[in-house]
Amino acid sequence: MDRIRLALLSEVPALNRLIAESARKLSRGYYDPAEIESLITYVFGVDTQLLIDRTYYVIESHTDLAACGGWSGRRTLFGGDQAKDRLDPVLDPATEAARIRAFFVDPARAREGLGRRLLIHCEGEARAAGFRRAELMATLPGQPLYRALGYEDLEPVVEILPDGRAVKFVRMGRALT
Repeated sequence: MDRIRLALLSEVPALNRLIAESARKLSRGYYDPAEIESLITYVFGVDTQLLIDRTYYVIESHTDLAACGGWSGRRTLFGGDQAKDRLDPVLDPATEAARIRAFFVDPARAREGLGRRLLIHCEGEARAAGFRRAELMATLPGQPLYRALGYEDLEPVVEILPDGRAVKFVRMGRALT
């Protein structure tokens, strides 16, 4: 039986492996292979602050990690530890949007509703913390899921990675009602 639980700091290596495998297989057709590898190197990965804040979750199937994702009450919108180079101040739930962060699914479990289930859980947790809106930075393969769950495109974003590659994302948001 699949269950949602908090991710553990001891699981960071396993989470990073899940994230890389998910990106390599589920991003095909949206990003070229060089872009995918750049994203894994410079953007995708665990933001350990989420684990410390107890806002990052896994869906565990027996002892396997089937999916991961979280939310944050901090300013950072996307990126793992390797992408952060600044402080990450706390947001004001009354005036700012919670951040939906780092959703990845084991490719063998894709299209089973795990991302949807995890997103609904995270939105509920953000709502319980007082947030009225949520925002996220969608990858191109993630955008259809978020649209199906009520997120609207706010703006297209092109991120220039340290190796010079320009990678497309979409900043999205929705009310948490």
